Amino acid sequence: MHVVYSDSHLLHTPETELHRGEVVPSFENPTRVDYILQRLKEVGFPECQTPPECDLTSVQQVHTPDYLAFLETAWAEWQKAGLKGSVVPGNFPARRMSTRRPRYIDGLVGYYALANETTITSGTWAAALSACASAQEAQRLVAQGARSAFALCRPPGHHASRDQFGGYCFLNNAAVAAQQFRNSGAERVAILDIDFHHGNGTQDIFYERADVLVASLHGQPEEAFPYFSGYADERGKGLGLGATANFPLPPGTDYAAWAEALDAALAQIEAFGAEALVVSLGVDTFKEDPISLFQLESEDYLRCGARLGQLKRPTVWVMEGGYAVDAIGVNVVNVLQGFEES
Repeated sequence: MHVVYSDSHLLHTPETELHRGEVVPSFENPTRVDYILQRLKEVGFPECQTPPECDLTSVQQVHTPDYLAFLETAWAEWQKAGLKGSVVPGNFPARRMSTRRPRYIDGLVGYYALANETTITSGTWAAALSACASAQEAQRLVAQGARSAFALCRPPGHHASRDQFGGYCFLNNAAVAAQQFRNSGAERVAILDIDFHHGNGTQDIFYERADVLVASLHGQPEEAFPYFSGYADERGKGLGLGATANFPLPPGTDYAAWAEALDAALAQIEAFGAEALVVSLGVDTFKEDPISLFQLESEDYLRCGARLGQLKRPTVWVMEGGYAVDAIGVNVVNVLQGFEES
């Protein structure tokens, strides 16, 4: 399996976040990647490949021009306005308020944000581009004949919608990889999101499209971030009706129940006739994850990978969440090993 990674992720350096009333060290931090790289090396995966620069063509196909311009200039605008610290949204267009785009950066951040745990720092745009470039290169390798490739992306991407950031995400790496499969000739592509949190951004991007199936297993939105998407009756719209499949699961879900939902999702991918698969790989389903509610064990990820290998589709893995840092390397690599050995 190819592994694609850029150390430019280190340019994104959030120090703290607001979590349930407290300012805490950011759960999404560079240490996560260190543990994954260490484990990849321990079990003998190939040396990481560095991606070329991000190709904005596919990025512009899944994100709006104004949103991309905002991400590129937000830090400079924040500094220009004389504001201190990191770029953090402080207000949002609420129900029955205008959703017109503000001019002042403090309002503009809230316009483009879906939550306020995610900060923009001086290097966020460059880091987001490097993560997206890793997903693009992984897709190219698979499109050229590799069975699979793992894009070790940071920051993650599945909460980034067409025109909003949040949930630690800025550019939707999985959506870009799926779009590149379409651009390279695949008629139908599936995205399988196995992160604990619903990939609201991925759903938003493809909700009215029939060419990309988005299937997601996640914590039910009544209890789990992002709270306002991921219900089972969200099935797509217009031409995309039926091309969204959500499998919300209750707190305390163990592997047996989770695997039943996985089998149902894979059956839909089979029926859809997907020619290629993009997996949003989050391991925050782990029982010790500090911001999640499932009960998967480390060995369960081997079984998960093996089950995905049985699907027999060219597969791109895109790194998403996972915040039990001491276990993240083992859990991620177990998925990849299970797939390789299937």
